[in-house]
Amino acid sequence: MRALTVSTLSPDLSGTALADVPDAVARPGQVLIRVKAASLNYPDLLMTRGEYQMKPPLPFVPGMEVAGEVVSGDGVAPGTAVVAGTRLGGFADLVAVDAAAVRAKPAHLSFAEAASVGTAYLTAWVALVRLARIEAGEWLLVHGATGGVGLAAVDLGHALGAKVIATSRSPDKLATLARAYPVAATLPAPGFREEVKALTGGGADVVYDPVGGGVFDESVRCIAFGGRLLVVGFTSGRIAEISTNMPLIKGFSVVGVRAGEYGRQFPDRGRENLDAIWKLAGDGRIRPRVHAEIPLADWRQAFDAMQASDMVGKLVLVP
Repeated sequence: MRALTVSTLSPDLSGTALADVPDAVARPGQVLIRVKAASLNYPDLLMTRGEYQMKPPLPFVPGMEVAGEVVSGDGVAPGTAVVAGTRLGGFADLVAVDAAAVRAKPAHLSFAEAASVGTAYLTAWVALVRLARIEAGEWLLVHGATGGVGLAAVDLGHALGAKVIATSRSPDKLATLARAYPVAATLPAPGFREEVKALTGGGADVVYDPVGGGVFDESVRCIAFGGRLLVVGFTSGRIAEISTNMPLIKGFSVVGVRAGEYGRQFPDRGRENLDAIWKLAGDGRIRPRVHAEIPLADWRQAFDAMQASDMVGKLVLVP
């Protein structure tokens, strides 16, 4: 089978290549899936450089979530359309996955859409529901809103009844977002501070920040008293710092979000989280936007687009 293999860590993907490797084989308790779609996530890019929290031994195949058809597996009929969280191994023709991580694909979602739900919406659910405890009617400020993780927070926030303000560096991408999802406002980032305060009457109740850097700094200046500032990532490349007098004076919380680790620390809640997002997806209350389906052979195009943040929604590799 073909698999995108990281043999050496490098800042320019020079250690990553599509290679012919032995077919994946399912062990007892696993399901072998023929991959129809595998979504690209920012941690996949970071792992090729050794810059992510999880540092798998070399060589490894990235790819955290897939949708496809069952080849074999106890209790699952061959040909069944499924989705699965893989953590690794998804960017390949075949992947073997623990049976507990596999569930039926919602019929109304395409393979590419289904492969785009798990990681992004799980992050948004843990952040907004478990950690921020967002309530209907609250103001939610989402940064990096046109990327996969940000767009999931926009979509989920609306489904939960929040009033969503979306920010991005690109007016064109924000216009695309506004056509796809109901939002209260779209604003440029940086430069959103005063408009957020005016729109909300004082500040955002919840800030969802996968960007960091100056966006985080500005968010501190437009968060409401009692607000929750969710640290999701640092796609800007700069990890922001904060003087502790700011949360003291303004009475807000700074909360780190690691959705996968949350599930590992609290397994029962982790299962509940996944059940919740897949129920929302199955009911049609959330739906990811797939920016492009890119052949696995053209993987470099997808990784370059991820690096440049040149998308609205998810990039999906198709074997």
